[in-house]
Amino acid sequence: MINLIPLMIERVGIILISVFLFSQMKHFRKLIHNNQGTREKLLLVAIFGFLGVISNYTGIQIHSNTITESSWLIALEPDSAIANTRILGIAIGSLLGGPVVGIGIGFIAGIHRFFLGGFTAAACAFSAVLAGGAAGWLGMRYKQKAPINAPFAIVVGILMEIIQMGMILLMVKPFDPAWELVKVIGLPMITINGLGMLLFMLLIQNILREQERTKALQTSKAFYIADQTLPFFRQGLNAESCRAVAETMLSLTEADAIAITNTKSVLAHTGTGEDHHKPTAGFSTGLTKKVLQEGRVLTAKSREEIICTNPACPLRAAVVLPLKVYGQTVGTLKLYFTNPSDLTEVERELAEGLANLFSTQLELAQAEQQSRLLKNAEVKALQAQVHPHFLFNAINTISVLCRTNPERARKLLLELSQFFRSNLQGARQMVIPLEKEIEHVRAYLSLEQARFPDRYEVFFDIEPGLEKSLVPPFILQPLVENSIRHAFSGSKTKGEVRIEAFTDHTHMHIQVTDNGKGIPEEKLDKLGKETVSSKHGTGTALVNIRSRLEGMYTQASFTITSEENRGTAILIRLPLERKGGPAYYDESVYSG
Repeated sequence: MINLIPLMIERVGIILISVFLFSQMKHFRKLIHNNQGTREKLLLVAIFGFLGVISNYTGIQIHSNTITESSWLIALEPDSAIANTRILGIAIGSLLGGPVVGIGIGFIAGIHRFFLGGFTAAACAFSAVLAGGAAGWLGMRYKQKAPINAPFAIVVGILMEIIQMGMILLMVKPFDPAWELVKVIGLPMITINGLGMLLFMLLIQNILREQERTKALQTSKAFYIADQTLPFFRQGLNAESCRAVAETMLSLTEADAIAITNTKSVLAHTGTGEDHHKPTAGFSTGLTKKVLQEGRVLTAKSREEIICTNPACPLRAAVVLPLKVYGQTVGTLKLYFTNPSDLTEVERELAEGLANLFSTQLELAQAEQQSRLLKNAEVKALQAQVHPHFLFNAINTISVLCRTNPERARKLLLELSQFFRSNLQGARQMVIPLEKEIEHVRAYLSLEQARFPDRYEVFFDIEPGLEKSLVPPFILQPLVENSIRHAFSGSKTKGEVRIEAFTDHTHMHIQVTDNGKGIPEEKLDKLGKETVSSKHGTGTALVNIRSRLEGMYTQASFTITSEENRGTAILIRLPLERKGGPAYYDESVYSG
């Protein structure tokens, strides 16, 4: 009996090696994850039925209670039996597939065992079918509560072997030879079967861990690629951004070429095939057209499936994925391979994950663009809020000076022209240089001070080097106008307005301070956050400025401090950006 154990361990090794080899198959891995349709169940029956047959052939012949070792059993003598690992393969397959699959596996292995002969042929054949059904039923019930684990699998394997020993004792006549056989093979087969189930579960757990590691690496890689391409996709689908995305993906994936399209043309193609897959109107592959029409992922593993119009195209496989914005297909992402075997399931899943991330990025880019358009509309609304009497008052002042001081009138006409030119040009930009905003303020002040030359005085204190820093348009002039119109109304003393701009290396601070009558405390908390009731205005301009700053920057602040009869200070803090940095500023707007 002891001598049988090493020989049985060898047979278990054959089964486990076979299972390991099968585990390298994509379909077998799906079976382990319980992704089983009719085709998969038939595959399980075939695989583990085959393993049962192999177990029969490689069994150890027991003749007159003596071990007779042979390499391959073809037929048994009438008074012989077999010690083998058949039940191990049946139990494994049954736990994976359920009772119907278990019965199918048991039937294949059992019939084969029956035709090998020997005095236990019928008992072993019947016990194979019974063990398959029982193990499958137990596994099905257990999986309703929890995944199958090693202790449960070991118990099932041992129990199925005990059932086989019981069937031999019940069915084989006379009883004495059967009992003598069970005494020789029973304990080794039960023990080795339990060990085999343990090793099998360890193998399965290793496969599952490997897949989890692969998915984790894949997810990490997808997020890294998404992070690297985010700045480009924020610009939307255009030739320049898509070219940068394609080059990034080509360096970080196993693909031989990357292409991105919109619904009408190829925007970028990088890698193999660049000579004829050029960014152009229309598409060089019919596969792209199908994806745009159907809105689903399509895979090709031959040049004919890619449907490339160039007969010398070296690309032999592709996965084409739709890029969607709010459910509508707006373009495609294409990964090409020169060797079809390189288009693995891992690469396909990575591509699908990236397509989903890219679609999300495009949705965010569109939302950001809509936000910018909204802010632009708010700028134009702010522009329309210029005091309605300002133009008429300026023209009246200039008309009077035409008689008394024509040169002064000419200069004011130029300032008025500059003021409204800045209004028109600023409304077409998201950010402008600080020097342009200051020019706008100076033009406004020239016109206002011509009317009230001795009411107030304005001081500028701009830190050197900040002139080229970028700021949203129309953030200074409304603040200065508020000071002039509200801070000094009814005051007999000369007012003072100070405009300062300074930096703390990472942020720019713009402050407008006056020494006017201040703001009542009950209005101060609401000012800039909501409109207020007042004879002199509603504070809409301040609300607009705050809302634009919050919409454009994540690190911007708008603070109002005031003390009655002492004055008011409004401080704007925003990230320091130099001319040429952001894509929003177009110098040509100001060059005319």
